[in-house]
Formats: sequence, C-alpha cells, structure tokens
Amino acid sequence: MKIVVVGCGYVGLSLATLMSEKYEVTAIDVDQEKIDRINNRVAPINEPQIQNFYNDKNLNLKATKNFVNAYKEASFIIICTPTNYDEVTNQFNLDSIYSVLEDIVKSETSSAIVIRSTIPVGFCNSLNIKFPNNDIFFSPEFLREGNALEDNLNPSRIVIGSSSSNAKKFSEILLQISGSSKKNIPVEFMESSEAEAVKLFANTYLAMRISFFNELDSYCESFGLDTSNVIRGICHDNRIGDYYNNPSFGYGGYCLPKDTQQLLKNYENIPNKLIEAIVETNKTRKDFISDRIIQKKPKTVGVFRLVMKEGSDNFRESAVQGIMKRIKAKGINIVVFEPYLKEKLFFNSKVIKDLNEFKKVSDLIICNRHSPDLNDCIEKVYTRDIFGVD
Repeated sequence: MKIVVVGCGYVGLSLATLMSEKYEVTAIDVDQEKIDRINNRVAPINEPQIQNFYNDKNLNLKATKNFVNAYKEASFIIICTPTNYDEVTNQFNLDSIYSVLEDIVKSETSSAIVIRSTIPVGFCNSLNIKFPNNDIFFSPEFLREGNALEDNLNPSRIVIGSSSSNAKKFSEILLQISGSSKKNIPVEFMESSEAEAVKLFANTYLAMRISFFNELDSYCESFGLDTSNVIRGICHDNRIGDYYNNPSFGYGGYCLPKDTQQLLKNYENIPNKLIEAIVETNKTRKDFISDRIIQKKPKTVGVFRLVMKEGSDNFRESAVQGIMKRIKAKGINIVVFEPYLKEKLFFNSKVIKDLNEFKKVSDLIICNRHSPDLNDCIEKVYTRDIFGVD
C-alpha cells in the first residue's frame, strides 16, 4: 500500500514517520528545506522522538514537492495542511485544503482522501458534493505539541467520520501503527459532521478548563489567597481530577485559540453563552495579567521565552505575546530572550541572546512557565506557573 501525507508539521510528519515503518509513504510539502531535512533523516521540527525514529528505524519514507505521480499511485492521501483562523472572515482559512484537492482532481486518482487538518462542522459533506469521485472523510487528531509521535503510538481514541470500507481500512492502519495488539483503543465511526464536532468541542472543553483555573487564580491573587491550596482542595474530587489545572497567562498555541473561535462561528445562529465566554475569558485573563504587571511600574520588562511549553519550538499565538502587546501599549520597554529567534527584533522589541545580559537589563521578568534558569533572579520573576508543569 502506498500512502501520501500532505503537510509536514506536527500532525503530518509524526503520522508519515510512523506509517513509513510498514508502508511506502511519500510526504508532500511546499518547504524545500523541510523536504531536504526529511530525506536526510534530520527532523525538521522540535520533536525528539521523530529524530530517534530516523536514527533507529528502517523507514520507507521520502519527501518531495512533486505530487503528480505520488497522488496517482496512492491508496490514501492524508491532508494535514494548516487551517489558520482568518480574523477577516471570522473562520478557518481552508485555502490549503482546496488547493490540495484541486491538485488531486487534476491527477485523476480515485484515492481515498483523509482530512486530518481541523475543519468547520459540515465541511466534509460539502467536499463530497463538490468532489464526487473520491471518498473524502475526516479523522481528527488528538496530539499534544512536542508529543505528537508518542500520542500517535498511544492514542486516547480513534475517531473516523465515515463508515465506508476506506474508513474502516484507515482505522486499521492507525491501530496497526499504534501497536494496538497490546492496547484497548476505542474506535468510533460516525458521520463526518459529528467527527468534525468532536474535534472542536474537545479542544473547546480543554480551553474552558484552562480558563476556569486561570480565573480561579485571578480571584486568589486579587484577594491574597494561596492558589495552590485552593486548586489542590478542588482537584482531589475524582469528578474534577488533578490535570489541566496549572494557571498560565492564557491558552494559546496552534489549536485552542482557532478551534474555540471556529466553534463559536459554527454557533452563529444558535443561542449560547458558554462558548462565547470561553473565547472572551482568554482576553480577560490577559488583561488581568497585564494590569498586574503594569501596577509594578517596571521600566523594562524582560519576556523569558515565547514558546508555549517545554520541548516546543512553537510560539505562534503564545499567550505571552498578548501580554507583551498590552504592556507595550502603556509605554513600557520590552526585551525578549528566546533562543529559537534568529532575528534581532521581535515586534520591535530587542531580542537579547545572552541570558545574563537579559537578566541584568530587566527590571521585571515575565514567563508563562518558570525555568530553573531564573532561580538566581527569582525576585524579579512574575509568573502564574503554580505547579511547574505545562
């Protein structure tokens, strides 16, 4: 069986890597540097387990920009291209998916098409009308950034938005690459719109939980209560559980901001209060954190790391950027320490490469997640990281 994976970010690359242990896999991407790194078995993203697979496994994996022959010969084409949120249209930008589908149509293949990119509810139904010669269905991924390969190996569940023979075969492939013989992995087949809803509601629930504990922390900090005592007292209840409860500057990253906004868009003509509040409370949290920082009257604020979490190189939509914009608007000078940045400026703020210099020039250092690197200047540090976990 030949499989094509389009898009080599966290979702696509981890899937292509695992599948290539057992199948002939072609990875398609528009980034030539990323293609070269994959073919030279150098992981193009910060995902240590992928590099370990490159070093230790015999993989039948090649990367290319040339999709024509790959599409013609594929049994499955798996689309993992980005669907960023468009603030103008107030919904996902689906251009990358349409572009891939048009190329598939031109290749005149009858391959089954699996969409793993996050999409609005009802999108696959519209695609199957527009492109009737291919079986198109959605199968959401539930991956943590920095742990994508591990989460493919140990999925919490497999959700397939179809009951076709292709859908069942794809579920078997996912079970096979996970080594499912030793595991009991739930597999759910459902309508495509239901699978699309699963993805958006799952991420919105996680955003809601983060927001709940962030607002709890805002309350505790305002009234001088120990946030950690309150959270521990709550989370011993098994119905609540001791997870996803560490306060932060807000939820961010690849998925939660855009998925919550897209779900709210899907609610456009449906009465709701909670979904809207989940989107708005993230802004409120950033306002609160920014006000606390401004009240300290620092002349220069140092931003320690832009990345969302430990082990990640992604700082797209990171919550600390929202804090930066708010305090910068008040005329406070900002400097940034972020090893992944090559530029000298980040949104017109100076990037300092030397950590000691960064500490010296900063009156106050803010960090979404604390690091031992700041232990020697702890009196300068402002964070809401209570438990030291992501």
